[in-house]
Amino acid sequence: MSVLIVIPARYASSRYPGKPLAQLTGAGGESKSLIQRSWEAASLVGGVDRVVVATDDDRIREASEAFGAEVVMTSDECRNGTERCAEAHAVLGGSFEVVVNLQGDAPLTPHWFVEDLVAGLQADASADVATPVLRCDGHALNGFLEDRAHGRVGGTTAVFGQNRHALYFSKEVIPYTPERYSDNDATPVFHHVGVYAYRPAALDAYPGWNTGPLEQLEGLEQLRFLENGRSVLCVEVDARGRQFWELNNPEDIERIEAMMADMLMP
Repeated sequence: MSVLIVIPARYASSRYPGKPLAQLTGAGGESKSLIQRSWEAASLVGGVDRVVVATDDDRIREASEAFGAEVVMTSDECRNGTERCAEAHAVLGGSFEVVVNLQGDAPLTPHWFVEDLVAGLQADASADVATPVLRCDGHALNGFLEDRAHGRVGGTTAVFGQNRHALYFSKEVIPYTPERYSDNDATPVFHHVGVYAYRPAALDAYPGWNTGPLEQLEGLEQLRFLENGRSVLCVEVDARGRQFWELNNPEDIERIEAMMADMLMP
């Protein structure tokens, strides 16, 4: 299968303007932008035919081209990363069999997460989209519950059927768990990781659908597929002891740099 990785990146983030150009210092003391580290993570994925940065901002384009990335300019009217991926794929001719959305704020995404998604689509012809989920241990679940008890969102959770197709994604902790777990216990709760592999037909249709009430309430772009009857395959992945975190706010930089130091990332 021909595979395109798109790294959607926009400058005008309401929570963190200019986020793709934020600098992250690695274990070796070298400082690189968030978008460069995301591009380097994408470049480690095996079996990929092309990697591009998709943006609507010349500052991000210039920075990306300076470290050797291919850039596709997209509209500033894209409402989320999935729409930007759809536009980038169309600009490139729409000929790829799988399009991966490796979000530009997730430089610690392990390459095998993406490889597992592509394999999942190959194995399940009925799936329109694939996305990774991690089974929470008791420590992670209790942290999510503690966050929600204090009005914070600790992460997105996913529930799926026996065929592994998603039933729902939520910023609430689902399913309901009547008990607390010890730190190392396996739990029935799955943490959703925001990476996606799309079949072109579903991706191309996505921008033409209205934003539905569930997507609006939860603020989760993947719900638009479910609200329009498309199947989203949840692929359980193994972190293999690796830490990862998305950079959403300025205070996340310190946490990600600490994780990079632990993993001896340069």
